[in-house]
Amino acid sequence: MTTEAEKSELLEQFQTYLEQSNVESFDPKEQPDLNSLLSELTGLKTEVKAESRQFKNTLDTLSSALTTVQEDNQSLSAELIESTQRLEKQHTENIRNMLLDFVDIYDKLSMGRDTLENYQPVNSLFKNSRQKDIHFIKRFKQGQDMTLNRFDQLLRRYKVSSIDCVGKLFDPVTMHAVETACSPKLENGIVMEELRKGFLFQDQVLRLAEVRVNKIS
Repeated sequence: MTTEAEKSELLEQFQTYLEQSNVESFDPKEQPDLNSLLSELTGLKTEVKAESRQFKNTLDTLSSALTTVQEDNQSLSAELIESTQRLEKQHTENIRNMLLDFVDIYDKLSMGRDTLENYQPVNSLFKNSRQKDIHFIKRFKQGQDMTLNRFDQLLRRYKVSSIDCVGKLFDPVTMHAVETACSPKLENGIVMEELRKGFLFQDQVLRLAEVRVNKIS
């Protein structure tokens, strides 16, 4: 523990320090110049304001540039969507045109196959070649059937299906009535015969079916 003598000695040393630390003991040259300090503070304040204005201008410029970029991005996105839709529409239209050519060829092959199906060689002529003719026609018909089967597979791959008409009520959306007939056995508006096959592409009409419709006066 600190003795009384030590405490007294410490107090004396502290009092001596205070007496030596009098303001008058400082050299006037070492004392701060308040005018210079105020001038420096004013200059620093001016510089801070100038930097602040420059920083604000920079932020405004960046904000304007960001707004321009965002508007450009929106415009580009809209143009991209429009261009994509236009390309998809053109692609679909090209496929439709190609499929229309396919179904036209399909019609001609079907007609040729039906002709061969109903053909009968004349008995009184070319008796010697009759069997050869029958064999040739049979083989030719088999080739037509194979080709038609390939076309059926191709059309199904592109989601093309034929329109079911015969015995159905006439539908102006999918059918075109090119002929009418009168049959008391059928209701009015019933399709009696399919004259040209119609097709759907992705559930949309690719080609109207041409039909004969029952019409009762």
